[in-house]
Amino acid sequence: MSFEKRRILLVDDEADLVFMLEARLKANGYEVLKAYDGETGLETARKENPDLILLDVMMPKMDGYKVCSLLKDDERYAKIPIVLFTAKAGEQTIQASKEAGADDYILKPFEPSILLDKIRELLAPL
Repeated sequence: MSFEKRRILLVDDEADLVFMLEARLKANGYEVLKAYDGETGLETARKENPDLILLDVMMPKMDGYKVCSLLKDDERYAKIPIVLFTAKAGEQTIQASKEAGADDYILKPFEPSILLDKIRELLAPL
C-alpha cells in the first residue's frame, strides 16, 4: 500500500527555524518545500500546490498577510490551509489573520508539538 506524503510549504526568513521545523516535519512523515521570503513563497505555492502552508507574517519582499490574501482570493489555491506565524500577539493580529483568510495562526515562539497538532487537525478532513 503506497500513499502520497502530505506536502507542506514552509515560508519563513529565519533559516534556523526553517531548519528545525523541516527536520520535525520530515520526522513526522511530511514532505517539506521551503521558501525564505514572501514572493518566493507565493511562487512556490502556485507552482507546487502544497497540502498546507506554514507562513511567517513578517518577511522580506512580501508579508505573510499579503501572500495569504493572494492565495485565498484565487480559487485554485483557496482550499489550501494556511497557518500564519507571528511574534505579535493581540487583537489586531487575530483580526489581520482572519482578514487575510488564514485558517489558523500560531504565536512565536511555539512548541513544535502544538504546531504538529494543528497541522494534523487541518489536514484531517482531506
